[in-house]
Amino acid sequence: MRLELKGSLLLVGAGNMGLAMLAGWIENGLSPAQVIVQDPAPPAASQAFLAKHGIVAQAAVAQLPTPPAVVVMAVKPQIMGEVLPKVAPLVGPETVLLSIAAGRTIASFEAALPPRSAVVRAMPNTPASIGRGITVCVGNAYMTPAQKSLCDSLLSAVGAVGWVDEEGDIDAVTAVSGSGPAYVFYLAECMTAAGVAAGLSQELSEKLARWTVAGAGELLHRSDLGADQLRKNVTSPNGTTYAALQVLMADDGMKPLLEKAIAAAAKRSQELAS
Repeated sequence: MRLELKGSLLLVGAGNMGLAMLAGWIENGLSPAQVIVQDPAPPAASQAFLAKHGIVAQAAVAQLPTPPAVVVMAVKPQIMGEVLPKVAPLVGPETVLLSIAAGRTIASFEAALPPRSAVVRAMPNTPASIGRGITVCVGNAYMTPAQKSLCDSLLSAVGAVGWVDEEGDIDAVTAVSGSGPAYVFYLAECMTAAGVAAGLSQELSEKLARWTVAGAGELLHRSDLGADQLRKNVTSPNGTTYAALQVLMADDGMKPLLEKAIAAAAKRSQELAS
């Protein structure tokens, strides 16, 4: 799908996620001439990419010939309060502001922007940096169908996209997919440690864990089967996998532990938003 944009795109923040999105947009047909980047000190990788495509990162964008079609806020939530008031004057009646800052509510953007501004709050995850992310979005009452479609297209450049109707659902999304990669990485850590405890070398155990987690994830990605069926497919009756799953699937096993962890993450997301 070719990415078509009527007007310009202002990207505020050219860090890892901002760079990943920009690379996806350009790869999908967005002209670099339509892109304006605001970042006082982009990382070296971003600088190289911007230079390659003839884009100059500006420390601050004071004014533009016409309001951008979309403003993408890709700065850390901690500095949003400093950056947003300087960006707000650039927002026009037809501009949609798309934020990927965790914990920043739609209301917090509406308070800083011109009245009736369209705002979309999105929660991506780190695999977006390799084009394999999942992003869930929610828009405010002023978002038009065309603006929703535009934001969907922009975020599709770095992975799958989903939408929710209630902003409160973003807390659960954050807990499951936003924080989720860390759970998977920790699983690989635990598998490595368990392999060492079973007598393997650290090097071999790390390699086994890395390739097993990565390979299983890719198999799940490519397969039309659900995770439960894929699990059953590798579980022989009374075999080694069966023995391990009796521990992991016990009443005090992995499921209740993950439910507790995700509930804790969702609660913290709510606290940050408030």
